[in-house]
Amino acid sequence: MLRARGRLLLLVVLFSAGCGPKVDLTKGLKINVVNTGWYDAGIVNGQNKLVPSITFTVANVSDQKLKVLQINALFRRVTEPDEWGSGFVTVAGSDGLAPGATTRPITIKSQLGYTGADQSRQEMLSNSHFVDAKVELFAKYGSTQLVRVGDYPITRQLLVK
Repeated sequence: MLRARGRLLLLVVLFSAGCGPKVDLTKGLKINVVNTGWYDAGIVNGQNKLVPSITFTVANVSDQKLKVLQINALFRRVTEPDEWGSGFVTVAGSDGLAPGATTRPITIKSQLGYTGADQSRQEMLSNSHFVDAKVELFAKYGSTQLVRVGDYPITRQLLVK
């Protein structure tokens, strides 16, 4: 019985040592937006298609390694509360993002956007019915919950391949 308690205590100590303190991602991450805009998604069903896009880097400004760091992007039209599109990316896998490290540029594009048959892509952006969009970024690492880490307008500019 004493031996079993000793093993249990050892397991608890080992497990606790690997966990480290929790990081508040709203303070532990710095999102650096490289650009936002409308990505030319090509011709779909005979129509030009533009989708909102964001390119950014993520810097770990905490003092902890962030394992399995993920970013979820929710795209919305600025006039509507509902999600218009989304994207998801794993920023750092099991090796983690070390303190002070910054990722390479990451691009997330919505799968939904605008289509137009009779207008060029540039004309689509200047159409009077065009509604601007924004993107909200959420982050999580390990088994933590998603937290909002930023809200960015999508610039009304054409991004090409």
